[in-house]
Amino acid sequence: MSEANDVLNPFRLDDRVAVVTGGASGIGRATAEVLAAAGARVAIGDVDEAGADETVETIRKAGGEAIARRCDVSVRDQVHELVAAATETWSRLDVMCNVAGVACDAMLVDVPEDEVDRTVAINLKGTLHGCQAAVAAMRESGGGSIINVASGAIDQAMPGYGVYAFTKAAVVMLTQTLALEVGPLGIRVNVIAPGATLTKFTTRRINEAGGEAALAAFRKRMEDLSPIGLFGDPIDQAWQILYLAADASRFCTGQIWRANGGQTIPR
Repeated sequence: MSEANDVLNPFRLDDRVAVVTGGASGIGRATAEVLAAAGARVAIGDVDEAGADETVETIRKAGGEAIARRCDVSVRDQVHELVAAATETWSRLDVMCNVAGVACDAMLVDVPEDEVDRTVAINLKGTLHGCQAAVAAMRESGGGSIINVASGAIDQAMPGYGVYAFTKAAVVMLTQTLALEVGPLGIRVNVIAPGATLTKFTTRRINEAGGEAALAAFRKRMEDLSPIGLFGDPIDQAWQILYLAADASRFCTGQIWRANGGQTIPR
């Protein structure tokens, strides 16, 4: 049978094992649920233990398999322990999704050093920790797919987002370099750069800048930047991650993938 006659099969993840950091909410939760719906067994890590447990419960109610562990990605040992929990439970690792991240709302000339250190530790070092743990496990499994999360901030400089943006730009170079280093091991490494997506990351603006009206104004600005007039939902990023996790993207590595409604269109 031609592969084109069974177009859904390359998107299935049956018998595969995935780890998702930041899986308690937002893009991480949507990703964990989508990967599980595609057949993967999912280990979820987050500092929000209650939220991670809720994600697990949702997956199990839908008939999937999942476990949760408290994981602060800035602590290397905790990330390795999360991956170990997955491999000890299901004997392999096929997909690693490094989703966990934090904002840093400050002008570069004013940002306190401890906020810089915190943002770098979570967004950049946390992603590196996940990649290192994943490669060690995937080497034993015979290959796999690593998906890192950057941001649309890598494409357009904005005042007040500099620290966040440079950590995410660094995640892109981390991804592309690692793709070259581990490709011979059968491991693919890609990075997504989400556009404005409705998560806790975005809704923090409700309290910071004047309530629902501030969020509505932000949403309108983002929709106006999109040629198709859309604001993103976590599921939009999760579907893209599913593609990159599955065999459908077997020829794809070292690339930046943008589900952003066209808010930025790089040359």
